[in-house]
Amino acid sequence: MSFDSSDVVIVDAARTPVGRGKSTGALASVHPVDLLAGVFACLVERNGLDPGLVDDVVVGCVSQVGEQSATPGRMAWLGAGLPAHVPATTIDRKCGSSQQAIHFAAQGILAGSYDISIAGGVESMSRVAMGSARQGADPFGKGVSARYSPGLVSQGVAAELVAARWNLDRVSLDEYAARSHELAARTSTAGHFDREIVPVAVGDGVVSRDETIRPGTTTEGLAGLTPAFEAAEISERFPEISWSITAGNSSQIADGASAVLLMRGTSAAELGLTPRARIHAMAVCGDDPLLMLNAPIPATRHVLRRAGLELDDIDHIEINEAFAPVPLAWMSEFDVDPAKVNPRGGAIALGHPLGASGARLMTTMLHALEDNQHRFGLQLMCEAGGMANATIIERL
Repeated sequence: MSFDSSDVVIVDAARTPVGRGKSTGALASVHPVDLLAGVFACLVERNGLDPGLVDDVVVGCVSQVGEQSATPGRMAWLGAGLPAHVPATTIDRKCGSSQQAIHFAAQGILAGSYDISIAGGVESMSRVAMGSARQGADPFGKGVSARYSPGLVSQGVAAELVAARWNLDRVSLDEYAARSHELAARTSTAGHFDREIVPVAVGDGVVSRDETIRPGTTTEGLAGLTPAFEAAEISERFPEISWSITAGNSSQIADGASAVLLMRGTSAAELGLTPRARIHAMAVCGDDPLLMLNAPIPATRHVLRRAGLELDDIDHIEINEAFAPVPLAWMSEFDVDPAKVNPRGGAIALGHPLGASGARLMTTMLHALEDNQHRFGLQLMCEAGGMANATIIERL
């Protein structure tokens, strides 16, 4: 296979198993830097790559405080014993941080600044709590507060607004959540996650399977959970909300790390490496910051236009299950076979370690395309502030 300078290829992708983001979680005893270091070491070792050839390491991480404050990609690279002359930087585009890291790495290759880059992400939500970077501060300022008076809302309330806008009731949300666990459990049992997972040593043992999947989850069982974000003042402001978002139909707080090895197609050929996919198109866009979670809808239209493709051309779709209304609202806007959407489960079952999720979805999608001999995959990620990344890859 021949390549030219416009081809950015994926040579490999890997992730840790996902642990529950609580003090008793399977990965809670592992420093986030060490989680990511293991993934870096795996990518370098199993591809026989001279790590000194890597031009830059681009890592997504949302809560960049405490143990995640010292440029975690740089620390992980050094912690893996890799060459000190290779630099790293940290990206925060909220839930899409490591998907944006992949975009930046690919753009660096397209621009001629890089030949080889590793992009990924990490988040240990058991050790660095979500929102800890804010510490009670106002992140909006006077301009935003005035423009969106009486104020923006939390992501949980935004999920309620999306559910109301697209007429998604509690039963449909819980049915979707149960589906996520069922598909993830089926995939795990069949061993289809095994190739993408880098086992993590913990104490005297090893964690090699996702901890977050709950086989046997049912719609009836989920129906017993209480709404997580109900508040009288929000009901008064938004009377259309029916309060349907629970812990069961939301993504799980989690620990994990992931990374993708990207390079110029010609560099892969020179090194004797076999590319597994190429970046076909990338897009990012913003939408209503109040609804916050619906930006994957315009992002889909944007990236398909750039790719010159129709949705029917796409074989596999990964849309992050931040909350069940996100994929359900998206599916209601497009004529798409639901079986193509998150066919191996999503963040409701697999967890959402914020900074790692973008590269985790990419890793899962790449392996699924290969297992099923499919060609095109579309990845979508809703993000705080009303943004979304969209990426199309083509299996080679």
